[in-house]
Amino acid sequence: MKTCVFIASSLDGFIAREDGNLDWLMERTPASSDTGYDSFMAGIDVIVMGRYTFETVLGFDDWPYEGKRVVVLSRMLDEIPASLVDKVSVHPGPVRALYDSLASSGCQGLYVDGGQTVQSFIREDLVDELTITTIPILLGRGIPLFGHTGHDIPLRHTGTRQLPGGLVQDTYTTRVIG
Repeated sequence: MKTCVFIASSLDGFIAREDGNLDWLMERTPASSDTGYDSFMAGIDVIVMGRYTFETVLGFDDWPYEGKRVVVLSRMLDEIPASLVDKVSVHPGPVRALYDSLASSGCQGLYVDGGQTVQSFIREDLVDELTITTIPILLGRGIPLFGHTGHDIPLRHTGTRQLPGGLVQDTYTTRVIG
């Protein structure tokens, strides 16, 4: 199973404002630009996100993950909106147990999203590829993409793309995928 992160970050390393707001991202990402997201999603079977990310996505006009299985990693989430009951499940963790369960169920492409969830998968050495699109803005504070890992995590840079609007997208691998 290939586990990937595909995420945007401010130049100073934040993925959202402290309150979870993404206004800065929406304002600075050209709607017509090809960031590679659609191509990336074509190889994804399951999306794992944390409760805060899930709550943010619930505020979008449309459900962005149609046709994909979504798992919310949370011990606190009690209910899923009725319209998403067949599309979203909740797993209490730990991350390793969820990963093992998904791998044994035949998942081939796993997309991990949300600050704490990404950090948890990275700490457990469960991420194969990171694609980070840097937005040219300094937020000063917010929700960090990376937190304390407990150890060094060597990465191999595999590519950089310059996107419209001054966005820069870097891709890294953490290990050779067999």
